[in-house]
Amino acid sequence: MGDKKHILVTGAGGFIGHHLITRLKADGFWVRGADIKEPEYERTAADEFELLDLRKYDNCLLATRGGIEQVYNLAADMGGIGYITASHADIARNNILINAQMLEASRLNGVSRFLFSSSACVYAQGKQRETEVTPLREEDAYPADPEAGYGWEKLFTEELCRYYWQDHRFETRIVRFHNVYGPLGTYEGGKEKAPAAISRKVALAHNGGSIDIWGDGEQTRSFMYVDDCVEGLLRLMASDYPDPLNLGTDRLISINELVDLVTKIASKHLTKHHDLSKPQGVRGRNSDNSRLRQTLGWEPSVSLEQGLTITYRWIEDELRNAGRLTNILAARSAD
Repeated sequence: MGDKKHILVTGAGGFIGHHLITRLKADGFWVRGADIKEPEYERTAADEFELLDLRKYDNCLLATRGGIEQVYNLAADMGGIGYITASHADIARNNILINAQMLEASRLNGVSRFLFSSSACVYAQGKQRETEVTPLREEDAYPADPEAGYGWEKLFTEELCRYYWQDHRFETRIVRFHNVYGPLGTYEGGKEKAPAAISRKVALAHNGGSIDIWGDGEQTRSFMYVDDCVEGLLRLMASDYPDPLNLGTDRLISINELVDLVTKIASKHLTKHHDLSKPQGVRGRNSDNSRLRQTLGWEPSVSLEQGLTITYRWIEDELRNAGRLTNILAARSAD
């Protein structure tokens, strides 16, 4: 491995993990990636990539062997709102196994610092019932009322990280992601997030046609481009801040407005069809970035328009290369 700092990224076959490894390698680190699957869209930049099911403790010991100094634990069973509302038992079991065993294996193998990827789904649902939601501060996770399944296991693991510091003096960092998007992310199949799903639907729609929206479209969120996410992860890992920290933008936007942005990027005019039978999650969720700015002296800066343009073009190219876009040029010229 040489004299470079040795870093493990779990979830290395996934969206954020893949981008993180690319950045770590560009910064000169030695990186091992571990995941149950290979990256979907391009080869990993990792020095080593190991196919490991981290629900099994022996595989967690394998992943953290050999002088690993830092662990970015991004491995998780997760997806968009449709997936995480339909699979509570599987998601909670799988992620608790991964997180608890990765913590213990990292401690036993002498890892110096462990970053856990939590989620805005830990926040109390009672604080997210309005579209014009008050931005969520880190302390708003308590009294606890997180989203079922996925939110509860994330909140529990945050507590587990605290216990590992209290009992073992094991250094952990905790990041709460707010809706990360960008190229190389899943855009179909049931696990995609809203920006990718909308981009796919817009790309496949004929100009002048319609697009299906889950819920009434008035539900609100904030969205963070993946490059900002990776920068925030590196800064948090390097910091001395041990408590949960929001990582997201504080620009609140409705799903209807998000659709309008993507259709504008695509130079299309589409009618929205709202499917009220579909899950839509909490009514509103936004990140309060006060502690992020105070702690890291930084916050995400890529605009939604800029990030969505890159993301939409990438998804459009994927669909075109798969032969699924037959009228895209006509759709654009008909604007």
